[in-house]
Amino acid sequence: MSQPITPPESSGMGPVLAVCALVGIVTVAATVASGRATRVIERQNPAGPPAVITAQYGKRVIAQTTEVLGPDVTDAKMRYTASRLACASCHIAAGIEPGNLSLATAITRYPRISPRVGGNETIEDRINGCMMRSMNGRALPANSPEMAAMVDYLRFLALQDAATGAGQRKVHEPPAFKTPNRAADLKAGREVFDKRCTACHGKDGAGLAASTKPVDGYVFPPLWGPNSFNDGAGLHRVLTAARFVKAKMPLGQADLTDDQAFDVAAYINSMPRPEMAGLERDYPDRTKKPVDTGYPPYADSFPLEQHRFGPFQPIEDYYKKLPKAAQ
Repeated sequence: MSQPITPPESSGMGPVLAVCALVGIVTVAATVASGRATRVIERQNPAGPPAVITAQYGKRVIAQTTEVLGPDVTDAKMRYTASRLACASCHIAAGIEPGNLSLATAITRYPRISPRVGGNETIEDRINGCMMRSMNGRALPANSPEMAAMVDYLRFLALQDAATGAGQRKVHEPPAFKTPNRAADLKAGREVFDKRCTACHGKDGAGLAASTKPVDGYVFPPLWGPNSFNDGAGLHRVLTAARFVKAKMPLGQADLTDDQAFDVAAYINSMPRPEMAGLERDYPDRTKKPVDTGYPPYADSFPLEQHRFGPFQPIEDYYKKLPKAAQ
């Protein structure tokens, strides 16, 4: 008889989830009966006894990334991220929630062919893509306890999702974002930011620190500057950012219009942030490059500014008309 799935403990999830709870974010945590999601791994620790690494640890790595892998941790060898974001800065409630940027079924989509890398991509590759881009850091060893624990946690979420049933997956989000047929208005975006975003992310976009100790990370993440994601991250694409903003922001009251989400996403992405080297190697097949990718080269002659801020419809129309052999 199969063992019941044991959800990772909800305690110690950090200040981000505490705040999410206050604004009404609902965390799904259920016990279901269809196989064990937690695989136990032993890690040899020269400083003490072997540490038991499970999906619970994977959840902690995602929820409290700066405390485990951040630039301020005591063990210099464990400093894998240069930003002070947590994975949960974007994957709200440690990815448990359904909807935009949920991790509930992430592992089921891998391995896959990735246009960005131009080849096969495993779930470990995808996690490391986030480590190097969204976290502005370096890749974790594929066999590291932290990587294994995160993969175990994603496996747990997928098993839990499969056992939940579609009828119980309630997505508390507004209608899907529809791209305005115009260029983004950065001035209007700043007005939206000043009115709706500064209470959490600060007037300077620097976020709200969890404490006076940098290792504790942020309650609300920095949106630009040295502690934010770099220019190779998915959220540095305006349409990707606008979809997330429309679905989730302001936290607990996601009521921005398509135009507001579009403009504020562009404003945020117009601000300075870390730069990632080697971006010219992304998307070896340039025709597969998303139209809002904010760095060249492209398989078209549209200007960089239009790829960054639109209007995107003319670019999309151009690629639709290309012969299939060229795509």
